Amino acid sequence: MNQLKTDSDGWQAKQKRNTARLGYWTAAWVLTMAIANFGPRFAWESNELISALAILVNLGIGFGMIVANKRHLKGLDELQQKIQLEAMGLSLGVGLVVGLAYSNLDVVNLISFDAEISHLVILMGLTYSFSVFAAQRRYR
Repeated sequence: MNQLKTDSDGWQAKQKRNTARLGYWTAAWVLTMAIANFGPRFAWESNELISALAILVNLGIGFGMIVANKRHLKGLDELQQKIQLEAMGLSLGVGLVVGLAYSNLDVVNLISFDAEISHLVILMGLTYSFSVFAAQRRYR
């Protein structure tokens, strides 16, 4: 019985580390995204070399975040993995279908504004969040 508790404690500690690591990578990615986005306007006056470097750093940290996310997912139990897979699949599908339709609306000028990627990111984030919430309730 003590071995089972020790294994469970070790698993929970590993899961907490993976979650914290994912949080740090995500925060770093968001920060470097803001720097790459706002730096040319407010810090280095559209210097193309610095802008390119900022984007490359953001891209590198983004790949680190992806690896941290994969590690986090592998550390979850089977039910949580299933919930995450369903939420990610739905978010990808909604993002792809709605995103392309949204882009087409802009291309054929049926909307009076430009289709912005930020709108798609918000939609995908909301879809993912709603999906996780709904699945947590369903499997409770």
